[in-house]
This record gives sequence, structure tokens and C-alpha cells, in this order.
Amino acid sequence: MIRLRDIIRAGELKAIDTSKNSDMMRTLCNSIVSLCWRSSNGAPTTVCHWADGYPLNVHIYTALLRSIFSTRDETLVLDEVDELLELMKKTWSTLGFNKPMHNVCFAWVLFEQYVVTNQVEPDLLRAAFTMLSEVENDVKKSNRDETYMKILSSMLVVMQNWAEKKLLNYHEYFNRGTIGGIDNLLPLGILSTKILAECRRIETEEGKKGDVKVSDSSGNRIDHYIRSSMKNAFARINDNVKNATMGGRGEAYENLLQLAKETEDLAAQERELFSPILKKWHTTAGSIAAVTLHQCYGEVLKQHLAGTKMLNSEIVGVLQRAAKLEKVLVQMVVEDFDECGNGGKVIIREMMPYEVDTVTIRLLGQWIDERLKKGKKLLLSAKKTETWNPKSKTELYSHSAVELMALIKETVNDFFEIPIGVTEDLILDLAEGLEKIIEEYIIFVASCGSKQNYLPALPPLTRCNQDSMFSRFWKRASPCGVRVEDMHQLMTTKYQHPSPSTSIGTQCLYVRLNTFHYLITHIHSLDKTLAVSPRVLSKSRLSNRKQNVTSFSYFEQANQSIQSACEHVSEVAAYRLIFLDSSLVFYESLYAGSVTSSRLRPTLRILKENLTVLTTILTDQAQALAMKEVMKASFEAFLMVLLAGVPSRIFNRSDYEMIEEDFDSLKRVFCAIPEDVIQKEAEKAEGVISLMGQSTEQLIEDFSIVTCETSGIGFIGIGQKLPMPPTTGRWNRSDPNTILRVLCHRNDRTANLFLKKSFQLAKRNL
Repeated sequence: MIRLRDIIRAGELKAIDTSKNSDMMRTLCNSIVSLCWRSSNGAPTTVCHWADGYPLNVHIYTALLRSIFSTRDETLVLDEVDELLELMKKTWSTLGFNKPMHNVCFAWVLFEQYVVTNQVEPDLLRAAFTMLSEVENDVKKSNRDETYMKILSSMLVVMQNWAEKKLLNYHEYFNRGTIGGIDNLLPLGILSTKILAECRRIETEEGKKGDVKVSDSSGNRIDHYIRSSMKNAFARINDNVKNATMGGRGEAYENLLQLAKETEDLAAQERELFSPILKKWHTTAGSIAAVTLHQCYGEVLKQHLAGTKMLNSEIVGVLQRAAKLEKVLVQMVVEDFDECGNGGKVIIREMMPYEVDTVTIRLLGQWIDERLKKGKKLLLSAKKTETWNPKSKTELYSHSAVELMALIKETVNDFFEIPIGVTEDLILDLAEGLEKIIEEYIIFVASCGSKQNYLPALPPLTRCNQDSMFSRFWKRASPCGVRVEDMHQLMTTKYQHPSPSTSIGTQCLYVRLNTFHYLITHIHSLDKTLAVSPRVLSKSRLSNRKQNVTSFSYFEQANQSIQSACEHVSEVAAYRLIFLDSSLVFYESLYAGSVTSSRLRPTLRILKENLTVLTTILTDQAQALAMKEVMKASFEAFLMVLLAGVPSRIFNRSDYEMIEEDFDSLKRVFCAIPEDVIQKEAEKAEGVISLMGQSTEQLIEDFSIVTCETSGIGFIGIGQKLPMPPTTGRWNRSDPNTILRVLCHRNDRTANLFLKKSFQLAKRNL
């Protein structure tokens, strides 16, 4: 072996002398003869062949086999192939060959020639498959020596790798023009895999671990080829789509649409070109391809939707396109059902639905939540910044209401712009969320205190002492005795030059009222938009609610809240106007000193001016309720002047007609209000005024009777005193406390003595 190596190396430096008497040739021949007659285990042999390392005889034999191809066209086999093969058979004893070894080498040469000639002659591949079939039979027989198995395994690994490189990516290597090639390649790839699996099994049985783990199931291999090639093809079109547009999120959705189209085209190509061939080997070939594409697109879709929190038209378009693709792929599986039986049902279980409807509803819910968050954020900002100044001279409502309703209107419009089928459940969910925001805003607008904040505290009950000589003398001597006169002078000035007394705070309350009616108008518009949408698909909860009411509203609770809030704010505004803004000219001035000198007329002039301000600021819809509340507050103030206007007020029985006349004048100020409403609210005041026209004796008698009735005494015994009736503030001619107050203000000695004797009431301090 050493001598042979030296000769070969020497030949690389200088050409070998091949003459008959050459020492180099003689040495070469001796070396070769020694190697040829040597056995692998050192035992004597009668056959001359190569036995060491990788057999040179295999290369020699494959070189001989290549001579069957034409030198003019290497894809053609010579007509004399049979004679040539017979001649080559004579070298078997010299080279240590046999029929199985010949079959292996011949299969390899045919395969190799197909590859080196650019794979243009399918007959060579078919011939290689035929020889490989012979090899399959040889492997099943016994007496397989180690050299044969080693050569066979090496050859099969190369053939399998070459074939599977194409089969695992057959969309890349085959097209409409070369589709026939896969029909020849598949048998070779499957058979080489099958034989290789058998070789590995044999090696395992003999205690030798195989280098390659393969499956001999043709169905499994076809399944593997289809899934791999579909994934590779999908990855290529996905990369191409991405490279075509390197943009933002909007382009990403365009990419998804394009990818869905090309995926559908790929599925159509598979069904038309490859599935008919692959079904010869695997009945569910079309289903496997469809399921694989479904999974591939589903993964990309899932990745894009993972970062999506809200629904828009672009996402809806992608989801709808995905649903269409899914329908096409499912149809491919269904078409295989008749041919593959239960196999198709097993395959279709792998298709995890895109659940487009579920995803759409989930994203739409997130979209609604996000819009509601914006509304809540705006509401929070309004609570911090709203000043209740009108938005403009022509738009006398709050700016925050304009912003809120604009956002809600935009939300509803955008909701119906989303190109999906809308269920009434979805509409109701949206409406309920919006209604909660509106109701919270209503509570905020109505948070303006209560009428109790403006009602003056009731002074303690005292008895009138205006007739005493001492009091008249004290009044003339007191330096403060000019207060009433100054008040009269002030009222005279205001009578001559009346001006409204409506404060900025009261005007802000009017803005709140206008805001409520602004909300009512826009809520009605929202109701109409939600109700008449032509894109509603189904009826459920909403339909049941509609059946229970004559006039259905999505914002029924909000409308009710606004009505209650309007009543509350109107009441507060009225009491603020009368008891705070107009206190100087009404509660503090009316009948101060005497009825004759301080009548109601100046107060009415200013009240009319205030009502003019009211009608100027308030919208038409808000005026009626606000006017009614001002009337009620005015009547309340009038009663408090009569019953709780101490210390500067005293009344004679003769004042009754003037007071009655003044009250009639007060009622006429509110002539815009229906007469029956005015009369209903005036009943209490008129009842109290009628008491002022009664005699003192009659008042004392009536007081005693009603006090006994309400206290449960029944009658007063000898030496027993009447109990002090509680102050309820609910003035009424039948209320004992009301009658008692009339007596306390009565400029009459009899009343004075009765009050002193019955209740020990002190004289009034002036």
C-alpha cells in the first residue's frame, strides 16, 4: 500500500513511464497484485478483487456502466445496452461483484446521468426507479454483506436527499410546464425512503445504530412533503408582499388583504396542478394542503390582531377577507370527503377556525370601551374646568355639553361606519354605555345645591308691641330709627329706575337649564340614529323592551333624569333669584314699617325685569318650568313676609285688602302661566291672607280649636294651657303654627295679651 501511494505521488510530479521494461510499471503491477489477492481478514482467497477501504472496484464498475450512454447525446442509452451489460457481467468475479451489487450501481448510474444531464429525460429517472425496485427485492433477501449495505445506504441517502429537496418544496421546482416531473420524482423519493428505512431496521437488528431516522410510510412522507412545500410557498409570498410595501400599520392591513388573495391563488394552484397527482399516493392530499395554508394564514392574522385594540374599517376588511379565504379552504377539504372518508374528518379537526365573528365582536367591544373612556375623560375634565358661561351669545348652554354630545355623536356615527352587521344587542351595549356617561354629566350639571341654601332662617316668635307709648317714644329717640325710612327711600329710587337684580350665579343656573334642553335635543337625535339604522341584523333584548313601552328610547333613564334635574335646578334658580338676588326689594323691604308705605309695586317692577332676563337667557323649552318655579318661590317669599318677616313688620286687620290686592298683582305678573296652575299654587297664600282679614277673637278661637285637634288634647280644661304648635314651614290656614304667626304679627292689644298669657312670648325688639 505504501509503495502504491509513493508511485501515485510520483506520478503527480512526473509522468509515469509506461514502457514494457519500465521499473515504475513493474512496481505498480506488483503492488496492485498484492492488494487484489489480499482478503479483508487475511485468509487465503481464490478470487482477485479489491477488499480494502472504499472499494475502487465500485468506481471502476460504475465507469463501465456509464459507457451505455451515447457520446453524442448523453441522455440516450445505446441500442447495444444488453450486449454491453453482458460483457460487464464478466468483470463481476474480478471486481467481487454480484447481481445485487450490480443493481445498486446501475440504479445509481441511471440516477446520476439524469441529474448531470439537467433532468431533461424522465425515462432515465423511471429507469432508475425500476432498478431501485430490483434493489428493494434484493434487500429483502438474506446474505447481505456489510460492504453492500454500506454502499446501498450511502447511495440511498444521496438519492433521498436530492429527491426530498425538491419534494419538500415542490412549488418552487415545478410549475404548469414541468408538472409531469413530480409524477416521476415521487415514486423514486418514496421508494428510496422505504428501502433506507429497511436498511436502518436491519442495522438495528444487527446491533448497529442507523445514522438516519426515516419512516417507511408513503402516506406519512406525502403528508410531510405537502405541509413543507405549502409552508415554504406561503413564506415566499408573504415575504414578497412585505417587500412590496415597507410601510406603517395601514399598509400592514393592505398586505394582509394581498396575502389572503395570493394564498387563495396558491390553494387554487394546488387543487388544479398538484393535488390530482398527490392523491394517487395520499387520498387526503388536497385537505392537507388546505389545512396547512389555513394554519399559515391564521398565524399571520393572529400576529397582526394581537396588537389591535379597536375595530375599524381596515380591520373589518381583513377579517372579511380572511373569512372568504377560510371558506375556500374548507371547501377544499369538503371536496375530499367523498374520497377519503373519515380521513377528511380527522384533517378538518386541525383547522382551528378564524372565528371572524367572535373576533369582530371582541374588537368592537374594545372599540366601544375605548370610546366610553374618552367620554369619561372628557367628563372629568368638564368637572374641573366648567364655569357655566354660555358657549356664545347665541348658544346659551355650556361648552362641556357641546363637547360631550359631539363626542357621543361622533361615536355613534363611527359605530355605524364600521362595515359589519350590527345586532341590536351591540346597539344596546353602546347606548347603555353612552347613557351612563350622560347620566353622570346630568348629575354634575344638577349639582348646584338646594333651595334650602337660600331660604332665610325663621326668626323666633315674638309678639307685636308697636302700639305701646314707650316703643313709639323709643323709635323717635333711637339713632337707628331711620332704617325703615332709608329702605323706603331706596325702594322709591328703584321704583323710579327699575333694573333687574338677577345675579351672575343665577344666570349660570339658567345656562345649566339650557344645557339640559340641549342634551334633550341631541339625545332625541341619537335615538333616531340608533333606531332607524338599516344595518341591524337581529332583535333580542331590545325587541323585548320595545314591546313593553309605547314610545321606546335608548336613553329612557337619561331622559327621566333630565326631567328631574330640570325641576331641581329650576327650583334652585327661582329661590336664588327671589331670596338672594331680590331679597333687598322683596323679603327685606316689602311691608317693612307699614303696609301703606311699602307696597309690592316696586318689587313687581324689578321682578318683571328679572323675568325678562329669564326669558332672554332661557330657551323656549326651559321657560315654562323656570317661570313656574319663580312663581312658587315668589308666593313662598310673600308668605314669609306675612308670617316670618319680623322684627320690622306689623299688620292691622285693615291691611287685609291692600295685601290681597298686592297678591293679586303678584299673580298677574305670571299671566303667561295657565290660570289653573297659578290658582293651585296660590291657594296656600290666599288662605293665609284670608286669615289676616279675620278678627283677633276669631283667630284665637280657630287657633285653639286646631291646636287641640292636631295635638290630640280634645279640649282645654280650666287652668290648662295650650301647647306650642311646632313650626313645620308648611304654611296653611288650617295649620296652628300659621295662625299663631298671624296673631304674632297682629297689631292688636287682644292678640298681645293672648300671646303673653298663653305662651309668655316676649315683646318684639325693634
